[in-house]
Amino acid sequence: MKLKGRIWKFGSDVDTDAIISARYLNQSDPKVLAKHVMEDERPEFPQKVRKGDMLLAEKNFGCGSSREHAPLALKAAGISCIVAKSFARIFYRNGLNLGLPLLESSEASEMIREGDQIRVNLTTGEIFNLTQKKKFFAKPIPTFMQELIKDGGLIRHLRKSSRLPEKKRF
Repeated sequence: MKLKGRIWKFGSDVDTDAIISARYLNQSDPKVLAKHVMEDERPEFPQKVRKGDMLLAEKNFGCGSSREHAPLALKAAGISCIVAKSFARIFYRNGLNLGLPLLESSEASEMIREGDQIRVNLTTGEIFNLTQKKKFFAKPIPTFMQELIKDGGLIRHLRKSSRLPEKKRF
């Protein structure tokens, strides 16, 4: 599975409250959350982010509370992948459960710049900076996790594989 996008770069210890402020936690509509994602960290972000863009961060991205709103808001805003030196474990799990690819690469985190275009191969872990013509590596995402991502997350994957009944509408 290959993805291509423009980089938005962030620092270390970006917590879930910086990703989506607690004042929006009464919302569960992904479209509403996307309008406010990262607004306290970078006010221009919600208006300028485009579908397919990617985030690049330093260490401990997604620390703080365990809210699923954070990866949901990023995905709904169009973020196709996040590359970081490291992720908070609960954010990492929530992101993958929602179908958001996450890759850890110290080298990529240090060398890739804001605005660079990159191509990511989830199968091989290759991160190719199209702007700088440099290659970096992350641990590949296992095939079964790529299926989960392709299906749009854990719940959709389980529904597709008939392990979970369809959502009932009232």
